[in-house]
Amino acid sequence: MEFQYITYHQTNACVTLTLNRTEVFNAFNAEILFELQRAFKQIASDESVRVVVLTGEGKAFSAGQDLKAAGDPDKINFNQIITERYNPLIKAMRNLPKPIICRLNGVAAGAGCSLALACDLIIAAEEAYLAEIFINIALVMDAGSTYFLPRQVGSLKAFELATMGPKVTGKEAESLGLVNKAVPMEQLDETVAKYVAYYETAPTKAVGLIKKMLQKSSTSTLEEVLAYEALCQQTAGQTSDFREGVRAFLEKRKPSFQGK
Repeated sequence: MEFQYITYHQTNACVTLTLNRTEVFNAFNAEILFELQRAFKQIASDESVRVVVLTGEGKAFSAGQDLKAAGDPDKINFNQIITERYNPLIKAMRNLPKPIICRLNGVAAGAGCSLALACDLIIAAEEAYLAEIFINIALVMDAGSTYFLPRQVGSLKAFELATMGPKVTGKEAESLGLVNKAVPMEQLDETVAKYVAYYETAPTKAVGLIKKMLQKSSTSTLEEVLAYEALCQQTAGQTSDFREGVRAFLEKRKPSFQGK
C-alpha cells in the first residue's frame, strides 16, 4: 500500500504509522487524513498485525489542522471536513480490536491532540506537549477531544484545558492522567518498544474485547455492563489463546499466545 504523507512499516506483529509532513510539523490536510483512514482499514483486516504505534516524523507529533490547506476561512465547510475526514478516522481507531500506542515525540496540538487521545496508550517524551489550542482561533474542540478529555482528567480540568488552551508537557500530562508514561526523549524508543513487545505476544482477541468493554462501560448501567461482560467472556473463552493459557497454567510455563 503506497502513501504520500504517512509511512506504513511493519516489523513482526507491529505496524508503525508515522505522520510525515515535517515541513508543517505534520499538520493535517485532506490527503493525510484519508491515508490514515486507509491505513487503519488495512490494519483491521490484517491478522498478522497485533499492535500499532502512531507517531510523527521529526520534531512534532502533529500541529493539528493545516489552516492554509483548509482554504479561505470564509468558505470552510467545517461540518463536511469533520464528518468526512476526522470522524471516520477516530471511529476506526476506537473500533480497532487491537491496541494503538501513541509515541508522542513532540507537539500534539488541536486535532493532533485529539488523535493522540484517541490512542489506547500514550508514551510521551518529557519534552513533548499536548494543547487544545482550538480556542486560540475561536473554535471548539473536535475529532473526539470533547469525549476523551473529560474522561481522562475530569470535567473541571477539561474545561480549563479546553477554554484556555495551555501547553501540557509530558511530565504534567503524566500527573494528570493524560498520558501513561513520560520519559526523557532519549528513552522514548526503548520505552515504546517494551510496550510493543508485550502486546505483540499478548492474547490479542482478549485485548480487543477489553478495549471495547471499557469504551462501552462509560455509557452503560451496571446491569448492562454485567450482561456485556458475560457476553464478551463467552467470546474470549472460545479463542485458541484461552485454551493455550489454560494449558500453560497447568503445565507451569509461560503461555505462547498467537492472537487467535
